[in-house]
Amino acid sequence: MTRSFDGTPVDDAWLDDLCAEALWSPTAGNSAGVRLYTLGAEHVGAYVNVASDEAWRASSRRYEGILRAGAAVLVTTRPQDYLARYGETDKIASGLSDRSNWLLPYWHTDAAMATMALLLLLEESDWQATIWGNFRNNDAVLRWAGIDDEELFATVFIGRSDGEDAASSSLNRRVPSRSQRVRRLAP
Repeated sequence: MTRSFDGTPVDDAWLDDLCAEALWSPTAGNSAGVRLYTLGAEHVGAYVNVASDEAWRASSRRYEGILRAGAAVLVTTRPQDYLARYGETDKIASGLSDRSNWLLPYWHTDAAMATMALLLLLEESDWQATIWGNFRNNDAVLRWAGIDDEELFATVFIGRSDGEDAASSSLNRRVPSRSQRVRRLAP
């Protein structure tokens, strides 16, 4: 993940096409409840100011670098699309037309898959990106974007690295290696 960009703008039409490609990712029951909203470089600063707060902006070592992103993509979900789909004749027996019956809401899973597909497509296209979780101001972000019937999942900032990225302190944590986290089942 890159969190410090050099300000190179991303071509709007190219990004829209790339987002459409990312939406080839799986979608539970073909519910198609994930939306990707693209923002050009000229709107990134306004978005970050709505999506963050003064305390974060004053203390974050990443704020200035993120402001220079060449574009952003807001990833949203429409849970109602999943509830409606699982209320259709071929899915009704699942009981998943009732939101409380989803132990793992697939609208989050589908949003994660589309986001990963987008990140991989960006990498393949020689662009850098970071996923930014929506930890605060979700309602304000949705109002700012004019979205009233969706939930914000995450934001992907895109651009060219300026080489000034501050490494995450999370990288210092001791965790099991990738190979240690792979298990073979032998039932």
